[in-house]
Amino acid sequence: MYAVLFADAGLSEAGISSLFAVWSLTAFLLEVPSGVWADRFSRRALLTVAPLLAGAGFTLWTLWPCYASFAAGFVLWGAGSALRSGALQALVHEELTRVGASRAYARLTGRAQALGTTAALAATALAGPLLAAGGDHAVGLVSVAVTVLTALAALALPEPRGRRDRAAAGGGPATYTGLLREALAEARHTPGVGRMVAVVSLLAGATALDEYVPLLAQATGVRPSLVPLLVLLVTAGSVAGGWLAGRGERRAPLAPAVAGVCLAAGAVGAHPAGLVVVAVAFGVFDWATAAADAGLQERLSDRTRATVTSLAGLGSEAAALLLFGCWALGSRWSGAGPLFALTGLPFLGAALVLWRCNISVRPRRQ
Repeated sequence: MYAVLFADAGLSEAGISSLFAVWSLTAFLLEVPSGVWADRFSRRALLTVAPLLAGAGFTLWTLWPCYASFAAGFVLWGAGSALRSGALQALVHEELTRVGASRAYARLTGRAQALGTTAALAATALAGPLLAAGGDHAVGLVSVAVTVLTALAALALPEPRGRRDRAAAGGGPATYTGLLREALAEARHTPGVGRMVAVVSLLAGATALDEYVPLLAQATGVRPSLVPLLVLLVTAGSVAGGWLAGRGERRAPLAPAVAGVCLAAGAVGAHPAGLVVVAVAFGVFDWATAAADAGLQERLSDRTRATVTSLAGLGSEAAALLLFGCWALGSRWSGAGPLFALTGLPFLGAALVLWRCNISVRPRRQ
């Protein structure tokens, strides 16, 4: 409901767009530094602080609804998102490895993503009655309460190794610049890591297409009341893909091509039935992203795991920004259907890279 809050405070569409730019830029700038912090310090501590930063931003929005507060809130929210990125994947994979269940990583993270999407849908449904009952203040206070609960949940996560252990694992002091150099070297020289970072970046960046699904649904010509149902259909595809993560991973190199073809075939005609195929594409994206992330994690060392993962997060942010720019430019000449179809082309290229380089999602066992 934050866009409605901004509009109620008198902001123009240009002003609201500038806030989104502040949000994206903050996450982009802090993505890699936060990954290094996760490798230097406690990953659990970063995951605990991250939602509290977002909660502080929501508090500003609720108590002082003006442009300066909105901008500061997005800086805090973007910083929290950056702190979570990389740290969560590293902590989960490291703990699963410690208990001998590393191969459950894709299934666990995929289902967590699916549950998160479902929770977002439930929150959206509850926002209307909550807004009617208590207005913007009620929505803001409940949002802050949720971030506090999230921080408490993060405190319950394990912290298998501390900063001293992580530094000792590499045989030297874990300085910021030292860890960053190690992570960049690992991405360049460890077989498959650089390409997996690129593939994860592209697949994760595809989630930015979510922002345009309502436009595609609207372009099909259905009644306005049916547009949310078509959007819900695509969201259901994403949930299904996350829930199926961890199965059939050896076919993952073909997944970008399958998703790209489905995306193009379902969107090009801008027909309501085509949204079913688009939903399949989004499901394949989520399934493939979990598989590719698992393959990347298995190739990384614990010492720089969060930093290298954050490089993939940085790439996904860059891919999203590129998508937004290309869409803005292409929308001058074309509608949502053809533009969605064109976005399928890069994923065909990703599949070709995986196929030509003979890189499976999981590293080969010696």
